[in-house]
Amino acid sequence: LSLYSSPARETKYVENPQTQLEEGVSHLRHVMEPYTAWCQTELIHISKIKVNSSLCSDFFSEGCEFLQNPPAGFYPRLGVIGFAGIVGLFLARGSKIKKLVYPAGLMGIGASMYYPQQAVSVAKVAGTQLYDWSLQGYIAVESLWKDN
Repeated sequence: LSLYSSPARETKYVENPQTQLEEGVSHLRHVMEPYTAWCQTELIHISKIKVNSSLCSDFFSEGCEFLQNPPAGFYPRLGVIGFAGIVGLFLARGSKIKKLVYPAGLMGIGASMYYPQQAVSVAKVAGTQLYDWSLQGYIAVESLWKDN
């Protein structure tokens, strides 16, 4: 309870009168409302047609179907792989390179535990690509060395 009584105040809300500019803008908005609504519906319709006709819509629809009916144990595996990425972010304090390598590496290790066949195929492709890139680099350095 308050020791001192405060006098009751009577307050009234007084709305500021609209200026001529505000009234003109309001009138213009009300007049243009049907046209803007029509334009919005037309743009939405056109964008839906473009999205549905694109090649990516099949990919996204397959992805949505897969997520709606996942194989058994998919979400726990996804949780473990995602948690490995978060742990990688936590461990990668310091340099920016660590922040890229640790989460990706730990997520890759987690994914390779659950999907070993796919990990082997990815490793084979990555190994041949890495070998090709190193060979191209070696040839470029050798040509520079011989030119000098």
